[in-house]
Amino acid sequence: MNKQLKNILFLDIETVSQTFDYQKVDERLKKQWARKASFLKREEGVSDEDLYIERAGIFAEFGQIIVIGMAFFHMEGDELQLRTKAIKGDNEKELLEEFKGILSKMNSDLLLCAHNGKEFDFPYLSRRMLVNGIPLPDVLNLSGKKPWEVNHLDTMDMWKFGDWKHYTSLDLLAAIFGIESSKSDMDGSMVNAVYHEENGLDKIADYCIQDVIVTAQLYAKLRSVELGEFKILS
Repeated sequence: MNKQLKNILFLDIETVSQTFDYQKVDERLKKQWARKASFLKREEGVSDEDLYIERAGIFAEFGQIIVIGMAFFHMEGDELQLRTKAIKGDNEKELLEEFKGILSKMNSDLLLCAHNGKEFDFPYLSRRMLVNGIPLPDVLNLSGKKPWEVNHLDTMDMWKFGDWKHYTSLDLLAAIFGIESSKSDMDGSMVNAVYHEENGLDKIADYCIQDVIVTAQLYAKLRSVELGEFKILS
């Protein structure tokens, strides 16, 4: 296996608002959401409540993690495998504790890789762990670390080449590199409703894993690593 693929845990998280009923939001948090919402772009007539249902899930202060998808490359004899796993659940603390347990079993030189991970996945995971009273694992704890000591990889960051003007979606990069996309029947904007209205945790987990698989392949493309044939295992 190419050394550039070793010791990398590719991941993606799916997040939702903490409730689908705005009236159940703590009054103190409602005031904070109103302040946050005042800075967010919205169409005319869209209320703070509507905006909460639509966008609260992307902010760690108002959202929660319901799925963590993971994948890593592994050689089984002469066969390259991409092993995948999704942990999911309605109890965020249990979910995060399970994730931390997985990290504790991996090599100390572990690298985490996600698309837009430095702006979203890694800080969101860290913030929600602290909110849930979970000490940060070393790979997420940035305190006192120099930039070159941070074991975080970000495929969107890699694609920017120092250009900070534009967000580039995983779906777009998958398209230009000829990678089969995960966006055929669902996209990120649907996750909140699918979870709260359809009880669709399994569907969201499947979608999350597909994003992780795409991210792993994109990383290989950006490193000019020819994967050839490989097997995806869950």
